[in-house]
Amino acid sequence: MPAVKIADRFSSLQPSSMIKIFQAAAAVEDLSNLSIGEPDFHTEPEIVNAAAKAALEGCTHYPPLQGFEDLRKEICAYWKRHHGLETEPESILLTVGGLQAAHLCFQAMLNPGDEVVIAEPCFTAYFQQVENNGGVVVPVPSREENGFFPTAEDFEKAVTPRTKILVINSPCNPTGGVLTREQAGGIADVAKRHDLFVLSDEIYEAFIYAGKHVPLASLPGMKERTMTVGGFSKSHCMTGWRIGYAMAPAELLKVMITLSVSQTYGVNTLAQKGAAFALATQDEKVKARTAEYEKRVRYCAGRLNTMPGVTCPEPRGAFYLFPDISGTGRNDEEFAWWLLEKAKVAVIPGTAFGASGAGHVRIACTLGMDDLKKAMDRMEEALSR
Repeated sequence: MPAVKIADRFSSLQPSSMIKIFQAAAAVEDLSNLSIGEPDFHTEPEIVNAAAKAALEGCTHYPPLQGFEDLRKEICAYWKRHHGLETEPESILLTVGGLQAAHLCFQAMLNPGDEVVIAEPCFTAYFQQVENNGGVVVPVPSREENGFFPTAEDFEKAVTPRTKILVINSPCNPTGGVLTREQAGGIADVAKRHDLFVLSDEIYEAFIYAGKHVPLASLPGMKERTMTVGGFSKSHCMTGWRIGYAMAPAELLKVMITLSVSQTYGVNTLAQKGAAFALATQDEKVKARTAEYEKRVRYCAGRLNTMPGVTCPEPRGAFYLFPDISGTGRNDEEFAWWLLEKAKVAVIPGTAFGASGAGHVRIACTLGMDDLKKAMDRMEEALSR
């Protein structure tokens, strides 16, 4: 009898098609990698220096469980400065990336069988987190004509007496969609009408190319029923620092903080000091990177729309494109593997982000312009053949 006995709920666990593409792409020489949603820019040296300075000054001990107050104050100032959202340091919890924030929320709120409606296509780590915490995932498909967001009516139809949480992500991974104020207002109305809590993942809030970022918590009656997820990985190129945060009502944060003790016992001290410096000093550099990403996504969208069998909507936010490749005669899984083999270009099948991603692939414009041109040339040549 083997000593290792995997829990029944994980016995059929398999890597997603995204992970399989990552693993296969790692073995391809001279790869054009459009699969990874990570900024290609390094963390700014002055942020690194700020963290190093804190270490040399002795800031190497356990942090406060909720996070350093100076960083929580900087987060408040950032959201007020950029988005007009008023919040307080007491309403913020530092987490190990945005992922831990979402996990702690589901862990704190879900009873077995509680339903969580999630706008799809989406970052499907939400699915695993909900299920691992006893909840039931209710995907709500979107359509391209609505900017890849479900309508308020779509959400309304998905709500049942067991629904407890609604999950939305804007700007969106994988589609690059950005909620309009009207769309956000419709979602807020559904949440208030059915007394739902909203988990609003706004990790890409810095990258907007059309419209304006609308924090769900800024809408009337929503602050007390919304947890906003934010972080530094995308906006400040700090993926490896593993630092994010939740902005949420005090009664939820109290439980999340207590749960976090047995998981991480606080967030890396030096990452917090680097993050506080980043928020206080880096606005102009974030703005410059946003302009660079806009140039990239618009260039790639233009190229994709000239390729046979491919159509790509106008980029609105984040650094992703979600083109429709159904005109090539291949489904999204077949297309992604064919493109990797024939063109040495890695993209992610749309169904890695839920069933409603079928017929699309996700392209991350996280390479410099010369490398993006090379990738687009390779795609165009392979499709022309």
